[in-house]
Amino acid sequence: MTKDRSADVLLSDGTTVHLRQIRPDDATGIVAMHARFSERTRYLRYFSPYPRIPERDLRHFVTVDHHDREAFVVLAGDRICAVGRYDRLGPRATDAEVAFVVEDAHQGRGIGSVLLEHLAAAARDEGISRFVAEVLPANAPMLRVFADAGYQIRRQYADGVVHLSFPIAPTEASREVQWRREHRTEAASIARLLAPRGVAVYGASATGQGVGAALLGHLRDGGFTGQVVPVHPSARQIAGLPAYRGAADADGPVDLAIVAVPPEAVPEVVADAAAAGAHGVVVVSAGFAETGGHGAAAQEALLRAARDAGMRVVGPNCLGIANTDDRIRLNATLAPRLPGAGRVGFFSQSGALGVALLAEADRRGLGLSSFVSAGNRADVSGNDLLQYWQTDPGTDVILLYLETFGNPRKFARLARRIGRTKPIVALASPVRAPAAPPPPEAGVAGPDAAAITALFARSGVIRVDTVAELFDVGALLANQPLPAGDRIGVVGNSSALVRLATTACAAQGLTVAPGYPRDVGPQAGANDFADALAEAAVDDAVDALVVVFAPPLPGQHVDEDADFASAIGSVALAGDKPTVATFLAGRLPTGVPSYPSVEEAVRALARVAAYADWLRRPPGVLPELPGVDPEAARLAPGGELLGAYGIEVVPAEPADSAATAVAAARRLGYPVALKAAVEGLRHRLDLGAVRLDLDSDAAVERAYGEMAAAFGPDMLLQPMVEPGVACVVEMVEDPTFGPVVGFGLGGVAMDLLGDRAWRAAPLTDSDAAALIDEPRAAPLLRGYRGAGAVDRAALADLLVRVGRLVDEHPQVRALRLNPVLVRSTGLSVLHATVHLDANAPRPDTGPRRL
Repeated sequence: MTKDRSADVLLSDGTTVHLRQIRPDDATGIVAMHARFSERTRYLRYFSPYPRIPERDLRHFVTVDHHDREAFVVLAGDRICAVGRYDRLGPRATDAEVAFVVEDAHQGRGIGSVLLEHLAAAARDEGISRFVAEVLPANAPMLRVFADAGYQIRRQYADGVVHLSFPIAPTEASREVQWRREHRTEAASIARLLAPRGVAVYGASATGQGVGAALLGHLRDGGFTGQVVPVHPSARQIAGLPAYRGAADADGPVDLAIVAVPPEAVPEVVADAAAAGAHGVVVVSAGFAETGGHGAAAQEALLRAARDAGMRVVGPNCLGIANTDDRIRLNATLAPRLPGAGRVGFFSQSGALGVALLAEADRRGLGLSSFVSAGNRADVSGNDLLQYWQTDPGTDVILLYLETFGNPRKFARLARRIGRTKPIVALASPVRAPAAPPPPEAGVAGPDAAAITALFARSGVIRVDTVAELFDVGALLANQPLPAGDRIGVVGNSSALVRLATTACAAQGLTVAPGYPRDVGPQAGANDFADALAEAAVDDAVDALVVVFAPPLPGQHVDEDADFASAIGSVALAGDKPTVATFLAGRLPTGVPSYPSVEEAVRALARVAAYADWLRRPPGVLPELPGVDPEAARLAPGGELLGAYGIEVVPAEPADSAATAVAAARRLGYPVALKAAVEGLRHRLDLGAVRLDLDSDAAVERAYGEMAAAFGPDMLLQPMVEPGVACVVEMVEDPTFGPVVGFGLGGVAMDLLGDRAWRAAPLTDSDAAALIDEPRAAPLLRGYRGAGAVDRAALADLLVRVGRLVDEHPQVRALRLNPVLVRSTGLSVLHATVHLDANAPRPDTGPRRL
């Protein structure tokens, strides 16, 4: 069965095209595309004028076997605008010739680089490792496509032609090139949605009632700077605006369509928006995938129609989108009032909660730069917005309300990169089962809720548990600097609140700075309070301030009847140390985060302090790994797969009788270890399921007889290795982060306690070092109570190799190395379990696709 290699892809201008394998019935489309070529394009591709395609060549072009010969066409709508192909250079060759051509009207949009990525991926699947190409020197754009792809290209010039050859295995450089292009295209597609010149509204009634009318009113009343185009089959005017039967009838450009019509009418609306040249559609209408199978089919048809027209889709079943930039002032949402303009980007997957979330942001004075509600997330997702906000000059902080993760591996990759420059705060469910659980025999449970929170933090994401906390942290990040450490100066006028703040700091892992807390007393005036704050603000031993203030009780004498709010604000807004406050006497000046309780204030500060600590840590590098052969591993079974990454497992031989056990021991060489083969017992020395240092035939026979009586006839024999500290290395697919690598010390107690640390793959050198130190039992690796320290470098190398293996091979669904004996002079992997599934999808691998 031919593998489906079709994909929707984004181009450099943010529009979509469809790429698929060529078919014999594409002959007419190929001829039509060829007829649209300029003479120069024909000459550069075919090295001759080639005015028409002979019938014999045409049949050859459109007929491929998808193994030795593969070809892709790129369709803009229903028209073929580009074609690319490879041809193997012999029946068993691992080299193939590659070529592609793009219609003149579509050149410069990045189609050539997309074709090269997909051709290389298809060729690798079929055992091809190198591409060759011949390009005329005058074809500078084609030469640039190859040169910019990140491959190690060899060039030769002969007979007036540039001969290129290059291996097509992914490299760090080629991945970086691909990810940079992905970022540019996805950011461009969102920018087109958020800065339209004109917006068409479908579904606004002439009576002014209903969802469509509300959307139209919010657009108009919000001061949108472009043209608002109501589209209606009969009305001449709606809400005081000229109405049109079709968006294309409007005088100016229409870049965005807002759709609030019944689901059965959406296809007609999408077609009308496409005819007007819209870049995207925001479908507020419900009745799609959230309603079941029929709705899901309608949603897929909606997406297909939009992408065929080069458009992106927000929704369906969403709240809408907004941009508070004064040059745009776009309120295409169901919220009648947007928060003020600010520098926080906000993505909400939920449409139902969207209005409430925007109202809460407005109540707290949290200014937004832009807002997108994805609803059913048929197309545009949180990852797209991350790409856009990364380089948006108007956004400094990113808030995410997430219900599910569509492409978890990509989310983790983007978060690690974007979090270095802009903080990301995510409200996401902390308790969820793996999306594709490994088989029970894999013995890998995956990270628990606490470990997931740690994974977020280690990826530069501040995970919160409630909507209130989302805005608590967002307000602090938007208005205050990051702390330089975790030393907190607590200042207040209430001994009870000061004690609460001190306790809350300890509970959140923050350190109360020396000389603090400082209680100025309930009778202190505003100037005294401000002086105490000012001293704390310049104290080198303080990294952040927690201010607690209670108004004077009736009858208490206060020397000065001054403005305490101004006193606190003057310090908080003038210094370079973040300040959070619990102010029980009204409102503080804008920019000073104030919280209803001390615990909420300290919790928000602790989240931000942990993020700042992550920023101060070096990001690490992906180290070079000698002895790694990804191509050899590509189709290898589990054991050979490990070997291709330099992970050697101590050999083991099975035995089901005393005689076969003795024969195996002789082959392995004495002394040997005898283990029960049953999963869960092969490491249980405490139960007698493992016998060590058997140094003769008689010892093996005796041990086999005793163990077979207790555990059954199936045994494993291994040569003895030097003793060490038993550790476990494992991997599982997590629904939030994709492949994650876990590490902990071995033993039943550690399994029972879940003492594992986790990191998303691939691992950097600093990831591996942190994994080794993070488990609670890690002191055993550093010479606890006189024991010798283990070879940390060897252990870190093993972790990095596992991380790279699972990152580069999506067919690995679960992996467990248990035990790994680590000693002062290296380590030994005694047992390995690898579960493969060649058909299991893993997003964010391979060439770019939506």
